[in-house]
Amino acid sequence: MYQSILKNKKSIASLLLVTTLALVFTACSQNGRKKVQEQHMEAKPITYPTASVQYINPEYEISIPGELKPYEQVAVYAKVTGFVKQLYVDRGDRVRKGQLLAVLEAPEMEQQYLSDRSIEQKVYNDYLYAKQAYERLVDASKTTGAVADIELDRAKTAMESAKSAYDASLAGTAHSSQLRQYLRITAPFDGVITKKNVSVGALAGTGTNTPLFMMAQGSKLRLTLPLPEKHASSVKQGMQATFTVSSQPGKTFDAVLSRTSGLLDQQDRSLTLEFDVNNTAGELQGGDYAQVKLKLQRGAPSHWVPGKSVLHTQSGTYILTLNDNEIKRTPIKEGIRLDTLTEVFGNLSSEDNIILKPSEEMKEGTINK
Repeated sequence: MYQSILKNKKSIASLLLVTTLALVFTACSQNGRKKVQEQHMEAKPITYPTASVQYINPEYEISIPGELKPYEQVAVYAKVTGFVKQLYVDRGDRVRKGQLLAVLEAPEMEQQYLSDRSIEQKVYNDYLYAKQAYERLVDASKTTGAVADIELDRAKTAMESAKSAYDASLAGTAHSSQLRQYLRITAPFDGVITKKNVSVGALAGTGTNTPLFMMAQGSKLRLTLPLPEKHASSVKQGMQATFTVSSQPGKTFDAVLSRTSGLLDQQDRSLTLEFDVNNTAGELQGGDYAQVKLKLQRGAPSHWVPGKSVLHTQSGTYILTLNDNEIKRTPIKEGIRLDTLTEVFGNLSSEDNIILKPSEEMKEGTINK
């Protein structure tokens, strides 16, 4: 029995020895592999996909909403106070410049005109009498001693005074006559009556705030649109635009840039563009909204990079350059986006290599020392 126990103890000791040797061998093998892997990793250089900065000036197209407005649009008021005597037009009527739209009546104005004409006639007769008297004295003064000098001077003064009175009466008559003309309301330009606010017998004139008519010119329209600030430097006088309106599906219209606001709007940071649109066919309506396409191009080349190479962080927007194994963060401002490219402004050159997929974990400094 003692020999059996001794034999079992030897077996257990042998098993423990084999297990210990196996564990030591495994640990050594793992340490060896780890050292080999570390050596392999140390030997492999760090690489990042890069791209170059492009210095180009591409043409690009944008689509932006705009609004069609009448080329001219006015409220037609009466210049003098009177009652509407006759109306010759109504809403929707097309009129020509100078065409009679309405006639007012003001009896007191007619009386004033007749009074001024009467005064004019009286002072004219007085002037003729004074002139004839002076001329007779001038003829008589040719005979020595026939007319005293003082009498001649008095006659001349009387004639000049009568002439001044006559000139004043002419001005008074002209004024009252002009006021009478204001009773005739005429069209200021070719256009269409968009609104009629009065009826026969209504009081119109300077004492009321309501215009007689609203009138617009529809044969020519203005297309206005707000162009974002980043595109403002691409605007050129006379540039073309194409646009569509929902009331004419499938049809495209042309327009030519005529003027700009010349100043950015402080609220939305946009430049207002105004295009002239020929509408003699009457297909378009003032007030229509339009979708406008513009082909633009900068006045000079600028730097462009792949859009995915722009790094946006809480501290700002950057491009990571990789030149001579050195990473550097360059602050930039974004401009236009065109397909996969983005226009950038910053301290860059066309010789820079930029990291295509940057991340905030990439630190500035030298790599692969």
